[in-house]
Amino acid sequence: MFAHRLEEDAPVRPGIDGKVAVVTGAGHGIGRASAWRLSTEGARVVVVDLDGDAARAVAASLPTDAVSVQGDVSQESTIDAYMEAGIDRFGRVDLHHLNAGISGSLAAIPDLTADDFDTVIGVNLRGVFLGLRAAFRHYRDREATGAIAITASIASLRGSADLLPYQTSKHGVLGLLHGGAVYGGPLGIRVNAVAPGIVPTELFAAAATASGGKNDMTIRASTTPLRRAGTPDDIAGVVLFLLSDDAAYVTGECVSADGGAAIVSSVRPSGGAGAWDFRAADQRMYG
Repeated sequence: MFAHRLEEDAPVRPGIDGKVAVVTGAGHGIGRASAWRLSTEGARVVVVDLDGDAARAVAASLPTDAVSVQGDVSQESTIDAYMEAGIDRFGRVDLHHLNAGISGSLAAIPDLTADDFDTVIGVNLRGVFLGLRAAFRHYRDREATGAIAITASIASLRGSADLLPYQTSKHGVLGLLHGGAVYGGPLGIRVNAVAPGIVPTELFAAAATASGGKNDMTIRASTTPLRRAGTPDDIAGVVLFLLSDDAAYVTGECVSADGGAAIVSSVRPSGGAGAWDFRAADQRMYG
């Protein structure tokens, strides 16, 4: 079903083989790729997604034992359910990839509704908080250590005049990252994040035809130093590293995986200065 395969003789990543990993938003995109990478390295996986059919399909296709949980990560009952599923099936949870997220509205600031804002904050920020809290509670109860990876975004590090609820939620995720890393460090628990750039996935499907949505992702990604969009596997590789023992001395870090987009100075010729019609951009935004 998916374009992945298990290399029988490939060495496994230290600290992954035999562990139990929760991946939220694992029915599609980055989460699905992360579940695959962790599984092919020997982890048993709790696959969590709002789309229950997709979660079950991913869990059934993984090369290691897996269980699926359907639910909305903004709800405490979902976090309780996936932790219970991991403990009931495997006895514990060692690794967490808190990945679930939604894009939200592309509307201009005056046109945003409070519901638009609250819905995105609920999934992208509250959901990460609840997952982080559940992980720490479980580690405390077991007197154990582990590792947590959060999906942040280039929107955590930069600003734009559109996609405001998403951008705000991803800025907030960095606060959870830093607080979690400082709290977890003395306990031997590492917390890190990956900040993807443009990765065309189902996340932006609802805005498939909008400027700044899915339809122009490839064109926008061509302005990065690597001149291409990222893939879910590109991001999953970073998550795998952050959750592995190869990153044993890394915590509190937000690792950009964006083709170099975040380092570009847009006012230099090499950054595309003067290569666009800003009046057309202003017209779309301000009318």
